[in-house]
Amino acid sequence: MFGYILRRLVSGILVLVTVSAATFALFFYGPSDPALAYCPETRCTPERLAAISDQLGLDRPVVEQYGDYMKGIVAGDDFQAGAISIACDAPCLGVSFKLRLNVTDYLWGRFPATLSLAIGGAAIFLALGLTLGVSAARRRGTFSDKAIVSSSLVINAVPYYLLALLAYLYLISEWSIFPASGYYSPFSAGPYAWVKGMLLAWIMLGLVYSTQYARFSRGSMIESLNEDYVRTARAKGLSERRVTLKHALRAAIVPVVTIFGLDFALLLAGTIFTERIFSIQGIGLTALDAIGTKDLPIISATVILGATFIVVANILVDVVYSLVDPRVRL
Repeated sequence: MFGYILRRLVSGILVLVTVSAATFALFFYGPSDPALAYCPETRCTPERLAAISDQLGLDRPVVEQYGDYMKGIVAGDDFQAGAISIACDAPCLGVSFKLRLNVTDYLWGRFPATLSLAIGGAAIFLALGLTLGVSAARRRGTFSDKAIVSSSLVINAVPYYLLALLAYLYLISEWSIFPASGYYSPFSAGPYAWVKGMLLAWIMLGLVYSTQYARFSRGSMIESLNEDYVRTARAKGLSERRVTLKHALRAAIVPVVTIFGLDFALLLAGTIFTERIFSIQGIGLTALDAIGTKDLPIISATVILGATFIVVANILVDVVYSLVDPRVRL
């Protein structure tokens, strides 16, 4: 098991290096000059643009710049642009001279909002999706089964951003059923303010994501309930509740772990629509704002950060497999 985890870690690091190289290439070989983002439009003469490129080190060979970039991630770096000097400790994801700050520290300050959104939404859609899926599988072919499947298909047919926007407009702005949304630190503002500001965003994420978990867990549970060991457990006289929860569900939940790990990693990488609609200052909204202002260091940093979450989630999912279902160890 240790050797397998070690191989996965090595392959994950190679994936992240590839992503960083591709992101760096897009950064420098894109349709626009990176220095233009820092050149005032009214005073952007060729001489001014050349001076900015020299200050930011953009006129050096690309291989040398990429080496410095990777060195910054491992050992940190110091950036100097004219009179501006910014220290960037490892892992250094660059410096945004448009905002005059360290990108790593900036994203770290936005990460608690995204983490709160991901944890709350994931807790709701995993619990709700599994409950509905197991319930539908146990009552296969009945009215409740058909109702669960049909309602999940209807909800999935409507774009998520439209549902979230309608929920915000009516439940917050129009009818004031929910309080104004936003992220408030549970440590400084208190747990009540934290839950109050995130509640509707959690509910919308949980409601929409739970539909696919309900259908997926239903199919997996139906297959598991038809296995020989489940029939053997019933023949031994075990209660249906124990057969379902202890024997069938443990095997059925294994494929659910896969999609949950990837979905949670994607939530950590940034939920752009949710953060924009509910005014949550997280990583997704930060990336969206950076695209609008062409702040390439922040854009590339969010891409690498998202890739890191996905790679780590894949490794953790493989480890959890062996804990949930011992057959995987074979």
